[in-house]
Amino acid sequence: MSMPYSILSVDDEPDVTALVRFHFSNAGYEVLTAASGREAIETIRCRHPDLVLVDLMLPDIDGLGLCEIIQQNSATAAIPIVILTAWATAEARQVGLKLGAIDYVTKPFSPRDLVDRVARLLGQRPVPA
Repeated sequence: MSMPYSILSVDDEPDVTALVRFHFSNAGYEVLTAASGREAIETIRCRHPDLVLVDLMLPDIDGLGLCEIIQQNSATAAIPIVILTAWATAEARQVGLKLGAIDYVTKPFSPRDLVDRVARLLGQRPVPA
């Protein structure tokens, strides 16, 4: 039996973290969480998740800074990043994608759509409804 993909959700909003954990766990993923950029860096270093969901508005290192840190480190640069944020401006999207994010999802979001997007990004078939 193969190991499930691991997803790191980096968000300081407990409700968002719980929602992501619930839907990704039900879809068969291992869900790791971090409430700050510093906590995310430590989790990435120790656990090396298969994909990182990053909120842009974090209490210490913002999400854009976290994207830069992930991309600049050769040990983590290949980890796909999806930005999941309430910051819905075209400029923020453009900057996030320039900093290495492979997708940009705005809040509020459909958990089902997010799980399906991540499945496709990881080369999996979306989970049937």
